[in-house]
Amino acid sequence: MAEIKVKLVRSRIGTTPAQRKLLDSLGLRRREMVKMFKDTPSIRGIIAKVPHMVAIIE
Repeated sequence: MAEIKVKLVRSRIGTTPAQRKLLDSLGLRRREMVKMFKDTPSIRGIIAKVPHMVAIIE
């Protein structure tokens, strides 16, 4: 299965509690932090809820 890199490009300051929980579930705590995930529909769904805060690095 393919893997994707997800990078937090904006700060968590000023986000809603729901958005913070989504970022916590991805393990993204600090700005510019990068994590690798398997490319699954559940991960894509989380990314789709906070597209203004994260970037997918190909």
